[in-house]
Amino acid sequence: MPLVLGAKSGGVLHWYVDASFAIHHNMRSHSGEALTLGHGFPISSSAKQVLNTCSSTESELVGVDDMMSLIIWSRNFLIAQGYVVIDNILHQDNKSAILLEQNGKMSSGKRSMHIAIRYFFVTDRVKAGKISPKWCPTGKMIADFLKKPLQGAMFHKFRDLLMGVVPTVSKNNIPVQ
Repeated sequence: MPLVLGAKSGGVLHWYVDASFAIHHNMRSHSGEALTLGHGFPISSSAKQVLNTCSSTESELVGVDDMMSLIIWSRNFLIAQGYVVIDNILHQDNKSAILLEQNGKMSSGKRSMHIAIRYFFVTDRVKAGKISPKWCPTGKMIADFLKKPLQGAMFHKFRDLLMGVVPTVSKNNIPVQ
């Protein structure tokens, strides 16, 4: 099956980042991340996280932080090539992680006070308008394909989206799925 790529998103980068909490033998989490410009995914990765986390929300934050350099680089690269980047959307399925990314320490409570300040770098990028976190239902989270084994219809659906067999963004720049 060939990889088909196309830029149909009108200057909007769609990042999908997700994490599976404590699934490895040493209780580390696993992250999956992917970028689309509307048709296919030119950038995707799947990796075990380099540190242990205490919750699924924290593992989501670690996954986003691990990808933040690539998210910023790809935006800056496209701008340097003369493309207009209107928005850099970060799709996630964990609402608590989105609140922490948007509000930083103001959204943290007793269970998240231990999170290292380096993970609030994402909050700085959100406030600077460089990235926009958006909630994506788990059933539409394309990064699931990169972090856990899928079967049947979900496997075929996400494989076809990642390979560009079907477009990921409609003409109105709304994620298809």
